[in-house]
Amino acid sequence: MDLGLKGKVALITGGSKGIGLETAVQLAKEGAKVAILARTEESLQTAVGLIAEKTGSDVLPIVADVMSKTDCTRAVEETAKHFGRLDILVNNAGTAAAKPFEQVETELWEKDLDLKVFGAIHCARSALPHMRQAGGGAIVNITTSSAKTPPASSLPTTVSRAAGLALTNAMSKDLAADNIRVNSVCIGLIRSDQIEKMWKSQAPDLTWEQFATNPKHDIPLGRIGNTDEAAKVITFLVSDAASYVTGTAVNVDGGKGAAL
Repeated sequence: MDLGLKGKVALITGGSKGIGLETAVQLAKEGAKVAILARTEESLQTAVGLIAEKTGSDVLPIVADVMSKTDCTRAVEETAKHFGRLDILVNNAGTAAAKPFEQVETELWEKDLDLKVFGAIHCARSALPHMRQAGGGAIVNITTSSAKTPPASSLPTTVSRAAGLALTNAMSKDLAADNIRVNSVCIGLIRSDQIEKMWKSQAPDLTWEQFATNPKHDIPLGRIGNTDEAAKVITFLVSDAASYVTGTAVNVDGGKGAAL
């Protein structure tokens, strides 16, 4: 199937590792031109090498911090200037922060909201003029399935991610007239640096396969997911194959989520 991504331009925040990196790979394989944003030059250069090795594509690396409004604007403008347009934005930057309510200090609330909510807002606001000029576009905000039904001791992450879901839904209504689609991908346990650290700290005697398939994770499909499984859903949502899909939130969590 031709996803209609050839020649499209995408900016991916948090694009040097994990789901962001794999999304860059998948988009490049489909013929899109890709810019990846991360905070460190070293991680970006490693990612650029991996993407080039897998796809043969040139990638624009941008050192920036999405917690800075100025950096977000600069990253968007650099992408549009380098490639001549911007069609796709994947707001992927984020970390896990999960504590009981009373243990979350004000500073952590502010940092988490700045990273996961305002980072997406600033990038999207800067991207809109370029998407309108291109005749439309697609935005995907990465959230978590637990944001729909937050468990105990999951703050501030689930609150920030729930805000991301509301942001997605509201933006999709406001931007539909400009043919700009906005969707969320709600991930569960996906193999990443954070999950691998959890594996090595909690179960160092187990192989990855043993850890990933441990029944204690309570995943109906029986295993932790891989980054490409999330990246392929993101790639579909930003493609022409999803041209009539907006305002939705797709769980990529092996069936673990308690809400659609």
